[in-house]
Amino acid sequence: MYNNKKVVVVMPAYRAALTVERTYREIPFDLVDEVVLVDDHSPDNTVEVARALGIQHVIRHDINKGYGGNQKTCYKKALELGGDIVIMLHPDYQYTPLLLTAMISIIGNDLYPVVFGSRILGKGALKGGMPMYKYIANRFLTFVQNVLLNEKLSEYHTGYRAFSREVLEKVPFDKCDDDFVFDNEMIAQIFWKGFEIAEVTCPTKYFDEASSINFLRSSKYGLGVLRTSLLYRLSKWGLGKWKILD
Repeated sequence: MYNNKKVVVVMPAYRAALTVERTYREIPFDLVDEVVLVDDHSPDNTVEVARALGIQHVIRHDINKGYGGNQKTCYKKALELGGDIVIMLHPDYQYTPLLLTAMISIIGNDLYPVVFGSRILGKGALKGGMPMYKYIANRFLTFVQNVLLNEKLSEYHTGYRAFSREVLEKVPFDKCDDDFVFDNEMIAQIFWKGFEIAEVTCPTKYFDEASSINFLRSSKYGLGVLRTSLLYRLSKWGLGKWKILD
C-alpha cells in the first residue's frame, strides 16, 4: 500500500522457472500488496516454482496467447483485485525490482499516471549487454515514433511499465494485438487519451536466461511499430480513425 493506494505487481511469464525466484525475492513487499503471475503455457515448470514461492495469484493459460495476450490477462486480474497502481515486472530478472519503489512513488504521489523504466537514459543499454543491432533499431524506431506521435520518450520498447488504475480503465488495451507490438499500440492509446508518461533510468541486464526475441521476430516487431506510429499520425490528422483508439 502506498498513500492508501493498493499496489499490484503483474508478471507476464514464459519459461521463467530459472529466474522468477530471483525476481520475486527483490520485490519491496513493504509497498507491494499483491503479485500476479500469468504463465503463457510455458513448457517448463514456471507455474510450480511460482506456487512454491508463495505468489498469491498464479494463472496458467491453456494455450499460448502471446506476449500481448499475457498482459491483457495480467491487467484484467490486477483491476479485479482492486489495484490502484499496477506495475508490469518481467520475471526473467532483466529489469531490477529495486526500481519499483521509485515507480510506485511517482504514481502514488500523483506526479504522473504512467512510468516507464528506460534502458536508454543514462547510456546503460550497451554496457548492460544489449546487442548492437537492437540498440540501433531501438534508437531509430524511437526517433521515428517521437516524430509521428509528437512526443519525447527516450525509448518506447521497455518492458518495465507502471500504470494508475485510471489509465488501465480508460485505455482500451483489450483491442491491442496479442503479440509484441501490443506494447507500442498501448502507448499510442495512452497518448491518444491525453495521459503523460514519466521515465526513470533502468539498468540493463542481458544474460542467457533472460527472455529476448530473435532477429526475425524483432524485424516483424519493428514493422509493427512503424505501422502503429503511422496509423496514429493519420488518425491525428483526421485521415480515418484507427479502431484501437476508440
